[in-house]
Amino acid sequence: MNILVTGAQGFIGKNLCVMLSEKGYDSVVQIDRDTSEEEIIKALSNADFVYHLAGINRPKEESEFTKGNADFTEFVVNELKTNGRKTPIMLSSSIQVSLDNAYGTSKAQAEVLVTDYGKDTDASAFIYRFPNVFGKWCLPNYNSFVATFCHNIVNGIDINIHDPIAPVTLVYIDDLCQALITLLDGNIESGFKQVPVEYNTTVGEIADLLNAFKESRDNLITEHVGTGLTRALYSTYLSYVEPSKFHYTLPKYGDERGVFCEMLKTKESGQFSFFTAHKGITRGGHYHHSKNEKFLVIKGEALFKFEHVVTGERYELAVNSDEATVVETVPGWSHDITNTGDEELIVMLWANEIFDREAPDTIAKPL
Repeated sequence: MNILVTGAQGFIGKNLCVMLSEKGYDSVVQIDRDTSEEEIIKALSNADFVYHLAGINRPKEESEFTKGNADFTEFVVNELKTNGRKTPIMLSSSIQVSLDNAYGTSKAQAEVLVTDYGKDTDASAFIYRFPNVFGKWCLPNYNSFVATFCHNIVNGIDINIHDPIAPVTLVYIDDLCQALITLLDGNIESGFKQVPVEYNTTVGEIADLLNAFKESRDNLITEHVGTGLTRALYSTYLSYVEPSKFHYTLPKYGDERGVFCEMLKTKESGQFSFFTAHKGITRGGHYHHSKNEKFLVIKGEALFKFEHVVTGERYELAVNSDEATVVETVPGWSHDITNTGDEELIVMLWANEIFDREAPDTIAKPL
């Protein structure tokens, strides 16, 4: 399949072309502002599907809206008509078509042209009125407040919010591109389409989340970044981090036994850390009423000892890093861990709650 993408160097175009390549579509012609008219005509004559993403939204002169959005769309559909191949086309439009401004008017004109092309040729024609689109590779200080917020917060620049409760509808670039790629199946009806996943939120909520992402490197507390809007926004936020800032340093606490380091804290599922122990050193010697911990030896050999705080029942377990064995502490059992090997012991630790110095639920009881 020969695919043509106009506006290929734009935010949506870059992401779409990358995903098309990942899906195995290896014949994709990318049209941008530097492509000659002759090259565009040739590409359109061979196209089996056209993603028409090109457009103007920040011109120097208002007349450029018509030239870049309506006139160029007319050129594209006229060339497709001339070819007589019923080439399907997808148009990137905007929710601003309902507004009384030059940009919205030019996009509305483009919609009419694409709709008429579909009717005149019996070709499939798809129109998307995109709301605010966000994701990686979107230019800050251009047409996405999310991109601007991400760039500024990552770089310690103040953001300006006029109305924090202003509602906003967002579409994530990955969801958008996946929706566009499904059009290639050839079994979707023409007409106005919508990205299946939209997020309704407020400007203030977006700013709060982005600031929380930034603060997480200091307080180590992560947001719920595994699903939904928070997942998409976190991915977007990270894409604005410069390579020189890909890393950050954690505080480590050392003594004669070894070191202890907290890595990540969650709001509802505890925290992750690690500790080391020198040869022959024993760590622990306490119990918990409610707290639960999971230990994973990732280097060395260890002996775990347990003792029931009421009955005195005892249990021992030898573990080494050759086996991925998780050792779990049980409330009401005192426990410790001894480095029984010849090298430094390194242990990963998960606790089901963030450590609270005011209520540590850690009672000393050496074994």
